[in-house]
Parts: sequence; structure tokens; C-alpha cells
Amino acid sequence: MNSPVLLIDTPDEKGLIHTITGVIYHNNHNIICNNEYVDHETSRFFMRTEIEGECDTETLTEELKNRLPEGCRIRFASQRRRKIVVMASKEHHCLGDLLIRNSYNELNADILCVISNHDLLRQLTERFDIPFHYVPVEKLTKEEHEVKVLEILNKYSPEYIVLAKYMRILTPGFISSFPAKIINIHHSFLPAFIGANPYRQAFERGVKIIGATAHFVTEELDEGPIIAQSVIPVNHTYSANDMVLAGRDVEKNVLAKALQLVFQERVFLCGKRVVIF
Repeated sequence: MNSPVLLIDTPDEKGLIHTITGVIYHNNHNIICNNEYVDHETSRFFMRTEIEGECDTETLTEELKNRLPEGCRIRFASQRRRKIVVMASKEHHCLGDLLIRNSYNELNADILCVISNHDLLRQLTERFDIPFHYVPVEKLTKEEHEVKVLEILNKYSPEYIVLAKYMRILTPGFISSFPAKIINIHHSFLPAFIGANPYRQAFERGVKIIGATAHFVTEELDEGPIIAQSVIPVNHTYSANDMVLAGRDVEKNVLAKALQLVFQERVFLCGKRVVIF
């Protein structure tokens, strides 16, 4: 039996844990797992509580709203699989990994379709019986291209959009249509290298660590709230191609980890950061 998971995001005040657990107790429910955190910068309190057995979620929600500060957000995590659309360009590694995980029910999601600005990944996608939509960019402005993409998205109504190495910068208008619902993956270097061939740049500078960052997409390019990151060490024996291959492994693993956290509803947005339980 799936345990109900209570999610609370509220202005902080004294006694919140006592109040919340008291409501649960007086409704004859048992807590089997609990996580809480206070963000002192924003004075907000976050709590994720797993409750044993079935419960009347509407009653609990109403009682908690009557006891918690104004401006609180209370909901129960959904147990269903998320509906997602994956957007990709030419690189196969992140898309291929997601297609495999989806095929073996490891994502807690269903990939509704794949959208790409290139036709290179069609065969890979269709091997998994997933619809593939090729939307070329030639002779189109960025806004005109996005209108065509949005027409496809509107047919599927995804809960999340996953950018699996989708190598186009989205406009603010597009992003605002899916607030906190677009998740991106990109390489992460120390120092950071931008532009073409980042792994070649890293090789030429003798980088010792390469990694990846998964984040929510905002209007600030690659600066949205970070969900997951990882790094691996490299050394002078790595060629530029070796770094590419190592980087691909990190990227696909970090993206999968970020999606797992989001789809399990372990992620709370907190300004430009996230709280993860």
C-alpha cells in the first residue's frame, strides 16, 4: 500500500512541527517518516511527512489550513506517474538513457513524445514506440519555431518538459508557459567553459574535474534552481574525446537523479534555490 505523503511550505513560526504532527495524531494517523527545514533567508518552513496507511486527505488539509499561518501551501504528493515530453537535438546519451528507464518503469513517468530540432534521433526514439516530432528551424525565427513546438505540446499536455541536451535557448515567453516545469541538463566545469566544444576547451586547459548540473529552467540562462549535480575526476591521460564520454555518463546520471527527485515530490522551490528531502 502506498503511504500518503504530506507536503507543507509555510511562513515559519514557533511550534509548527508540534501543530502539524498534532493534527495528524488527533486524526488517528501514524507518521513513519518526516523531514523538515527552516530557510532563515526567506523565513519559510518546509516539511515532507509520510503517513502510514490510508487517510482522509481533504480533512487533514482543511484542519491544517485552519491551524497554520496565512500563506501556507499544503498538498499531498501524487502517487501517479508523471506525463512528460522530452526535447533533444543531436546527442543521444541523455535521451537514450531516459527511453530505457521509461521502458523499464524506472522513471515514475511516461514519455508522451520526443520533440527535436533535428531528425537524427527519430530511429532511436521509435524503437521504443514513442512518437517523434521533428520541428526544423530553417527559415524560422525563434518565436516562430517555438509556436510550432507549442502546438505539439498542447496536444500532449505534459506535466513536465525535459531538455535532454536540447541545444536551443528558449524564449522567456515559452518558459513562462511552463513555470518550474522545464528541467535541463548541462555540463559543469571548473572553470566554466561556454560556447562550442566545451570539452575541447576543458582538455586544452587541463581541467581536473568534470561534471553536470540539472536545474529548473528560468529566464536567466542556465541559472535556474539547481536540483542535482555530480562531478568525476579526470587527469592528463584523458583525451578530449575521453572527457566527452565521461561527461556524457555524468550528464545522464544527474538528469535521471533530478527527475527521480522531482517526480517523487521531494523538491521544494525556495526562491532561487531548492530544498530537497
